[in-house]
Amino acid sequence: MRLIIIITLIIGLLVDQTFRSWGQIIVNIFIWLFFFGLFKYANRSKQIALLLCLLYATIGEVFLSLIWQLYEYRLDNIPWFIPPGHALLFTLGLLLAPKMPNWIIWLIPTLTAFYTVFAVGTGIDTLGGVLFIAFLLCLIFGKAKKLYATMFLLSLFLEVYGTTVGNWAWNYDEQWFGMTTTNPPVSAGAFYCMLDLLIVSTMGWFNNNIAK
Repeated sequence: MRLIIIITLIIGLLVDQTFRSWGQIIVNIFIWLFFFGLFKYANRSKQIALLLCLLYATIGEVFLSLIWQLYEYRLDNIPWFIPPGHALLFTLGLLLAPKMPNWIIWLIPTLTAFYTVFAVGTGIDTLGGVLFIAFLLCLIFGKAKKLYATMFLLSLFLEVYGTTVGNWAWNYDEQWFGMTTTNPPVSAGAFYCMLDLLIVSTMGWFNNNIAK
């Protein structure tokens, strides 16, 4: 399943960018079918988590891309495959995190910190400084620390790949607070970590208050 998700995300983004007239339609259909397949065979708890991921990811994409305009997709829209794509990446994180060594929890923020100091100090990515702090807060206060560290790394690879292929691009000048960023910011994974933190927290609340 892990390899299938990785191949799906890589090929899906490539098809969307390469076959511009119809590629996105094909990817939309395939990713949604994949999502429904995951949902159908998942247990009740995982189904709720997938639906929450879909909901929060959609809200986040609308806010970050269309309202805040931190980044833009190639057709100036939010492709229909993006929200379920977040759910696939979330599932991949859940599968990989238990197999990751414990030292990933401190190694990734430590390495990222050195770059963040440089990026903020030189002014090339001041937004990255804010995102890095958000990432640290997820690690400090969140319960699924290894999941957040894993997702931070996975999302960095996905962001680099997606921006390199040309599926989306981050705006170098952030419009609301005058911050700067790169394409992509190294700490873009903080948004994914906050997404997962919302899912995990909501699931915890649900289990404590509703499931009983």
